[in-house]
Amino acid sequence: MHVKKHLGFTELKAAMADCFRQIHDPRQAGKVDHCMHDVLMSGFAMMFFQDPSILAFQTRLQESSQQNNLAGVFGVGSIPKDTQMRDIIDIVPTEAFSHIFPEFLNRLQRGRQLEQYRFMEKYLIPLDGTQYFSSANVSCPYCLKTESAKGVRYHHNILQAAIVHPDIRQVIPLFPESIRNADGYVKQDCEINAGKRILGKIRKAHPQLPIIITGDDLYSKQPFVDTLKANGMSYILVAKPTDHKTLFEWVNEIIGMGESEQLEFCDSKGKRHRYQWINDVPLNGACNAEKVNFFQYWMTDKKGKITYHNSWVTDMAVSKKNVQELVRGGRARWKIENETFNTLKNQGYHIEHSYGHGKQHLSMNFLVLNLLAFFIHQILELCDLSYQRARSKFSSRKEYWNQLRCTFRIILFQDLYHLLDYIFDPPMLRAP
Repeated sequence: MHVKKHLGFTELKAAMADCFRQIHDPRQAGKVDHCMHDVLMSGFAMMFFQDPSILAFQTRLQESSQQNNLAGVFGVGSIPKDTQMRDIIDIVPTEAFSHIFPEFLNRLQRGRQLEQYRFMEKYLIPLDGTQYFSSANVSCPYCLKTESAKGVRYHHNILQAAIVHPDIRQVIPLFPESIRNADGYVKQDCEINAGKRILGKIRKAHPQLPIIITGDDLYSKQPFVDTLKANGMSYILVAKPTDHKTLFEWVNEIIGMGESEQLEFCDSKGKRHRYQWINDVPLNGACNAEKVNFFQYWMTDKKGKITYHNSWVTDMAVSKKNVQELVRGGRARWKIENETFNTLKNQGYHIEHSYGHGKQHLSMNFLVLNLLAFFIHQILELCDLSYQRARSKFSSRKEYWNQLRCTFRIILFQDLYHLLDYIFDPPMLRAP
């Protein structure tokens, strides 16, 4: 196994198992067929292999051989039935999983894997919301509701944060914030309120981490900027003319007077890059408006057609030395959509698939278990040579995981590395 021990699958799984064992189990002791650890680890195994049928396959393997891979690879003592697993996971408060994410991040930090994510001496954390459940019939007390001429739809949304770097494909997910209705509240929850909550939770979990928050135009408003300041976080936030009329009146007036600063050049491919910035302008028209630093960027092709344009505000002073990096940081926000949500929705994790809705926490808990599987996959991709060399045998991620699933279903393994070694160098089949 070519990985620092505390970042290997075995140790990461052990840290998660410790958390599962500490979760309060409200069931009566005499009526418990499967302990909380076995239920939650079975759910995690299902997400790790992206296989809703994994429990049934391992139960059949157990019946034929008196052994199964859930025991060897995931430490599951007894395999629950699907309905049992859902009923038990439903009663676990989602916050019970929250400290696993900072534990994994701290391990990356100790293994010096986090250093490569430093950007402008801080860490870029984009925020973005997404919907992961929608139904016209199934609901729970926490569902958001959308009414239209077609009727009412119930849905669950989350706000996700992740540490990213413009040059690194892997992302480091943080604990998600549920956007949901709360008991006793008439007004529905929204993404911006969830954003304010998640900032406080990120800062509490990582009190010393230097952070740059990135986000779209929704976040570049005074109340959210005030929350960023209160949590000691820098920011690069999209600012559009339609939502920031006073800001752009200032900007356009200063540009008209010829007092903005600019940088322009043509690259080796014939693309022209133009940067423009103005420091110390008011974010809005209020008397106590936050003073921000504004910058924008255009990219044009050989024919002079604008292929990209965007504008941002930041608390960091903009200069010729850093404007290109600031733009790279602002544009890295897409990684929360492409490298995180797109992967989770379209690359095998199927977070929009309803593994079960439940009456309390099931839907969100399955999403968190899925996100934990994604997190461990990202760590293994980043620094585990055994995982990397097995992956290198396949041209596509889909083909790789299909092979892992098929092999895991029918052959017994001591642990995950036994499986990865088998995939990398399968035994030769000899004719009798």
